[in-house]
Amino acid sequence: MSTIESVMHEHRLFEPAPEWVAQAHLSKADYAEMCASAEADYAGYWAKLARDNLVWHKPFTQTLDETNAPFYKWFADGQLNASYNCLDRHLGTTPNRLAVIFEGDDGNVTKVTYKELYHRVCQFANGLKSLGIKSGDRVLIYLPMSIEAIVAMQACARIGAIHSVVFGGFSAKSVNERIVDAGAKLVITADGQFRGGKEISLKPAVDEALAMGGCEDLKGVIVYRRTGGNVVWDAKRDMWWHDLVSGLPTDCEPTWVDAEHPLFILYTSGSTGKPKGVQHSTGGFLLQALCSMKWTFDIKTSDVFWCTADVGWITGHSYVTYGPLAAGATELIFEGVPTYPRASRFWEMIQRHKVTIFYTAPTAIRSLIKLGADLPKQFDLSSLRLLGSVGEPINPEAWMWYYTTVGGSRCPIVDTWWQTETGAHMISPMPGATALKPGSCSFPLPGIQAAIVDETGHDVELGKGGFLVIKRPWPAMIRTIWNDPERYKTSYFPADLGGRLYLAGDGANRDLDGYFWIMGRIDDVLNVSGHRLGTMEIESALVANPHVAEAAVVGRPDDLTGEAVCAFVVLKQARPTGADADKIAKELRDWVAKEIGSIAKPKDIRFGENLPKTRSGKIMRRLLRSIAKDEVITQDVSTLENPGILDQLKEVN
Repeated sequence: MSTIESVMHEHRLFEPAPEWVAQAHLSKADYAEMCASAEADYAGYWAKLARDNLVWHKPFTQTLDETNAPFYKWFADGQLNASYNCLDRHLGTTPNRLAVIFEGDDGNVTKVTYKELYHRVCQFANGLKSLGIKSGDRVLIYLPMSIEAIVAMQACARIGAIHSVVFGGFSAKSVNERIVDAGAKLVITADGQFRGGKEISLKPAVDEALAMGGCEDLKGVIVYRRTGGNVVWDAKRDMWWHDLVSGLPTDCEPTWVDAEHPLFILYTSGSTGKPKGVQHSTGGFLLQALCSMKWTFDIKTSDVFWCTADVGWITGHSYVTYGPLAAGATELIFEGVPTYPRASRFWEMIQRHKVTIFYTAPTAIRSLIKLGADLPKQFDLSSLRLLGSVGEPINPEAWMWYYTTVGGSRCPIVDTWWQTETGAHMISPMPGATALKPGSCSFPLPGIQAAIVDETGHDVELGKGGFLVIKRPWPAMIRTIWNDPERYKTSYFPADLGGRLYLAGDGANRDLDGYFWIMGRIDDVLNVSGHRLGTMEIESALVANPHVAEAAVVGRPDDLTGEAVCAFVVLKQARPTGADADKIAKELRDWVAKEIGSIAKPKDIRFGENLPKTRSGKIMRRLLRSIAKDEVITQDVSTLENPGILDQLKEVN
């Protein structure tokens, strides 16, 4: 019972094209040399990277401090500033290069250069200082995707304030919990946001959150006027963004902070449902955000980089607000949704802005396949040179569609495995160095010591599944859980694995070539008749069926097999009912049996027009587990994009 069985077989291999190898930041030889360097002198390897890639106000002399493991410290006696490393460092060389291209929900486009962004950040930082915000204070940011969101985050970093960004789809209760736990002194929000042609209010959620209590440390609420909608106003507490910055200087000296100074707290749901405040440092986080931009994305000054993630998630921190700007890149950010006003919105934007690197989630990819698998062919996507996937494992068939239809069979796909807690990419192909296998995140980045172990912490042999762990600390790693260091230790460095291995919470296996395959969350591993099966592999088999657009698999108790496989399926056609549903369900069971074996055949198949997702596109698997068990749903469903489909998914076939 100490390993997880891998039942998926994928043999397709795509070598990097010679033209890619010729221009890539990392070649196969470079990758091997860097891995060997990290193996020979781990601390020295990271120290050289930190000195070569970041601008230090006070150079560090200590690289890795392990004396209080697992509370590791990196570059602790060095000082720097994250905003300086993202903005000021470029002003002497490329002040007029485009930093951000913003496209609103309505299609209006705004562009800012590095010099213009620097002045906007400095002016807002001066506004924060005028309110008494200082280094170490926590600031909660609840904004739509916008240039202002980047400005707010960078301004906090500039003065040493610790930001905590909350996704704009979260409820008032979620906002209140985060204000209280972080002890926030200020909230930065907007009157509202535009999404899919609709105006969605934001400030009322802040007003409601503050009325819930526990926010006594709060000094005020800054409101960015985005929609022009009516808002309830408290003159003693609320202030308009534009009024705050009016007449303030557009230069602001950075506050130099220790490398271990917290840059941000980002809350992520724990298994108990109580949010965990993941705390990241300044120096280590910034180093790996920048290095992974160079290694994984092969970023060039000529690129237009588009990461579709919201700033409310870690991807929006690492690969919207910090990584691209530290690299001096031009990035595109987008306020709306991929289906408005047409299902071709993403492809239109790639054509319009000549995007060269496109980084999105498998959830979005599968939705776009369902909405129009041939739509990309109607647009000029020839500017693309690299594709990326983030957020969850990508099914091999979705990978192939992405590769052939979107990338024209010429763009490598970097399938990136990492987490809120890791801060940056941990396992991913290097596009000029790695032969690609559809559905595999391939190999660890140089210097990352990933492994797969059994429940006692021992390595498992190739071809076997187990727990994904990281064996050595890395600079961008979580430092602690805010206000709960004990939970940090027990969650990520459990005693039964020796207390020194970082437990990612994902099941994985390495094939005979050494490639890593993510099999799903450990919590989602199914125990069917004594076999431990990863949900991702069953989902991949279902999605490989030509009728299926999307699938999610969970387990439910079964008297005979211990657990039964329950599949929630979205078809490329209309949702079937009655005899049609029974017929397709049988076909899918037979298909799974043929693809990966009878043991994985779903006992229940439930069809829906969609899956229950948050507005960020995340499938709410806890809801699916409750539905599979016929439990009454007691969870908060206020963040669901589509609550109406829950009733559909209760019908069993």
